[in-house]
Amino acid sequence: MGMLKEFKEFAMKGNLVDMAVAFVMGGAFGKVTSSFIDGMVMPLVGQLMGGKNFNEYKFVLNPEVKEIKDAAGAIATAAKPEVAVKWGAFLTVAIEFIVVAFVMFMVIKAINKMKKAEPAPAPAGPTNEEKLLMEIRDALKK
Repeated sequence: MGMLKEFKEFAMKGNLVDMAVAFVMGGAFGKVTSSFIDGMVMPLVGQLMGGKNFNEYKFVLNPEVKEIKDAAGAIATAAKPEVAVKWGAFLTVAIEFIVVAFVMFMVIKAINKMKKAEPAPAPAGPTNEEKLLMEIRDALKK
């Protein structure tokens, strides 16, 4: 029973709960950002690039080969999948990352701005050693 109590105390710590909420919100924010980029930004970029879906842009290294059968139905040539560098999909994700990074920068900047600046601590008075040295100095001036 002690281990269960210890786990409950660990799970209910404020930082852990806050972090769990942050992960859930981050996942939801990621979906919103993906939807925004895929549904609004990239179609516009695609139109500027010739009207094609931007995710379809790629460099084909080896084209797809379809399966070829002979008259008897035996496979004469096996099918081979296309090998391509999908740079359009990569660029879409890179733009999404930049948007997320910028938004997070703005959020952190706003949070830092809302935090009240702590006043500088008042200078500490002289230490006992400094007081003694001042007394000696004053005594020597007399």
